[in-house]
Amino acid sequence: MKVVLGLDDYDLAQFTTVAAQFGQNRFGYVVTPNVDHMIRYWDDPDFRELYADAAYVLLDSHFLSKLMHMSRGARLPVCAGSDLTRELVRSVIKPAEPVVLIGGSEAQALALQEKFGLLGLAHHNPPMGFIRSPAEVEKCLEFIERQSPFRFCFIAVGSPQQEKLAHQLLMRGKARGLALCVGASLNFLTGDERRAPPWMQRAGIEWCYRLMQDPRRLAKRYLVRGPRIFGLLPRMRIELRAARSPRVASLVSAGS
Repeated sequence: MKVVLGLDDYDLAQFTTVAAQFGQNRFGYVVTPNVDHMIRYWDDPDFRELYADAAYVLLDSHFLSKLMHMSRGARLPVCAGSDLTRELVRSVIKPAEPVVLIGGSEAQALALQEKFGLLGLAHHNPPMGFIRSPAEVEKCLEFIERQSPFRFCFIAVGSPQQEKLAHQLLMRGKARGLALCVGASLNFLTGDERRAPPWMQRAGIEWCYRLMQDPRRLAKRYLVRGPRIFGLLPRMRIELRAARSPRVASLVSAGS
């Protein structure tokens, strides 16, 4: 089986500018693959479809970037979802502009408002397992669409729930703005979870720091499921797409 994943050629600074200029006249969503997502991408054709329709696919993992460099000599830029969320909140979003947050507790939403002055924040936290309830999914979609047009919608309900939700927004064609599937980024922004020191992030061992913080929850992901990537990655084709045209078919190959 040949599985191809296209990554967009943006680092954090470059894509922060792209996101800031995206506007409110169209809809697109951003996905940020890490090791866990890459394994799901290999296993699940439906998940691959969610990625195929994303406006931007940004590499979330310094570990994967280093692994690709060592194994194939490819240099892949990293634009981690947590870093991107932080930069948008800190330096791009204006206090009064509409921002949508899906996921996270009410306390986290209030903390974001107070810490970053997000006066236009609209928050909805769907219940656990909501993606299996058509009524709850509809409620969530309608909440987002009522806030449209927005500049940014942060979807932080875990993968693959967040990608499924973003894809349904695209298919319905009502929302306008940029949606970002950002996973645990909210926890880092509010201080509910500590981020690894920068040197660990750059070295590609942030996963080790997170594992030490929460071994019971993350041991299976990092120590049992995660090592599969060493067998899967050589069988995948990773293609780096030119920054000027993220969804164009003419791609620069990072492997064969």
